[in-house]
Amino acid sequence: MFPVSLAETTAAIRTGELDLFTYINQLCNLIDATEPQIQALLPESDRRARLLVEAQALHARFPDPVSRPPLFGIPVGVKDIFRVDGFPTRAGSQLPPELFIGPESDCVRALRLAGALILGKTVTTEFAYFEPGPTRNPRNLDFSPGGSSSGSAAAVAAGFCPLAIGTQTIGSTIRPAAFCGIVGFKSSYGRISMAGGILCSDTFDHVGIFTQDVAGMELSASLLCQNWREVEMEMHGDLPILGVPEGLYLEQTSPEGLAAFRHQLVLLEKAGYTVRRVRAMEDIDAINRRHSRLVFAEMAQVHSEWFTRYASLYRPRTAAAIREGQEVSVDELAVLRAGPAKLRTELEMLMAQAGIDLWVCPTAPGSAPQGINSTGSPLMNLPWTHAGMPAISLPAGRTANGIPLGLQCVGAFMSDEHLLKWAAHIAEFVN
Repeated sequence: MFPVSLAETTAAIRTGELDLFTYINQLCNLIDATEPQIQALLPESDRRARLLVEAQALHARFPDPVSRPPLFGIPVGVKDIFRVDGFPTRAGSQLPPELFIGPESDCVRALRLAGALILGKTVTTEFAYFEPGPTRNPRNLDFSPGGSSSGSAAAVAAGFCPLAIGTQTIGSTIRPAAFCGIVGFKSSYGRISMAGGILCSDTFDHVGIFTQDVAGMELSASLLCQNWREVEMEMHGDLPILGVPEGLYLEQTSPEGLAAFRHQLVLLEKAGYTVRRVRAMEDIDAINRRHSRLVFAEMAQVHSEWFTRYASLYRPRTAAAIREGQEVSVDELAVLRAGPAKLRTELEMLMAQAGIDLWVCPTAPGSAPQGINSTGSPLMNLPWTHAGMPAISLPAGRTANGIPLGLQCVGAFMSDEHLLKWAAHIAEFVN
C-alpha cells in the first residue's frame, strides 16, 4: 500500500520509489470501491483515464527526479467553489454552471505549478453555506463529515488524495477536519488568494487546506501562502505558552466536548506546556450575531443578479440567508465591516498582556452530528475567522462512540509559519 501522508507520498513519487502510474491506479481502485458510499467527489465519467494521461504528460515534462516540482504527481481534491480548467463549477447548487465560468482559481494554478494533478471537484454545501450535499463521514458513514468543505475533508480522510482544498467563512475547514479525524488549516485572512472562487463573504472567505498530518500541511501551506518564510525553532526548551479563552465562548461547548478539551490540556501540561486561562470574548453572542449579519449582507451582494433570476432554484437556508442580507442597510454594513479589525486587536492585546503565543480551544462544540442533514455548529471557529487569525485543527482523541474530536490552535495574525511549527509538536501529545 502507498503512503498516506502528503510528505511521504511526495518524497516517494518524486524519487521514483513509488511509481506514479501505480499510485494513480491504486487511488482509482480505492475510489471505485468506496466513493459510492462516501460521495466526496463530483462524478466524472473516466477519472482514471484522464489522470493517467495527465500523469504521463507530467512525467514526460520532468523525467529527472532532481528537477521535479514539490508536489510532483500529487492528486488534489478541489472544493467545487473554485474554478478549475476542464471542470464545470456548480458550487453545490442547481443554478446553471455557465453563470460561474471564468479564469482558473489562483490556488489551483499554484498547485499545478507545484506539479499537482487535479483529482477532481469535491462536494460542497450549497454556495459554501449550510445546505449539505450527499457526503458521508469516512470514519462512520452514519455521521456528518461537517461542512461546508465536506467533500474535501472526506476525500482526504478516505485516502482518495493526500491534499485537498476547501474554504472557510465561519468554520468550513476547521470543523470538518475535526469530524473526519484529519488536519485542517486556514491561513491568516488574505494570505492565500481566493481569486477564482465563488465568494460567500468577501470579508471572511479564507482558503482552507486538508492533509493527514502537520508535516503535509507545512509543505502545502508554504506553496500556497503568499510571502512564506521558513522558520527554525527548537521545540525542546522553548515551548509556546498556550492560552485558554475562558468564559462565555468556551461555554458554547457541549459537556462531552468540554471534558475532552480539559483532558487535552492535562496531556499538554504533562508534556511541559504552560497553559494560562484568560477571560476572553465575553461578548461572544454579539460577535456571533455581527458575523452572521455581515455574511448574509455580503452573500446578498454576491448573489444579487443570480437570486433575482433563479430564486426558486436556491435551497431554503441559503435563500433565507440572502433575504436577510438584503435587509442590511449601507450604514449597518459599514459598522459591521469595522468589527473584524476590532476583535483581532482585542485578542492580540490579550495575548500580549498574558504572554500567550497560541490560543487553544475545542474545534467544535462536540463530535459530528448523526446523519447528513446538519453539518454541525461552527461557533467555536467563528471568532477566529471573524478576526482573520490563522487556525489549525489537530486530531485529538475520540468520543465514546469512536467519532473523532479535534483541538483548535490559533495564532496571531500573519504568524502562520510559527503556528504550524508549534502545531507539529502539540499534535504529538493530544491524539
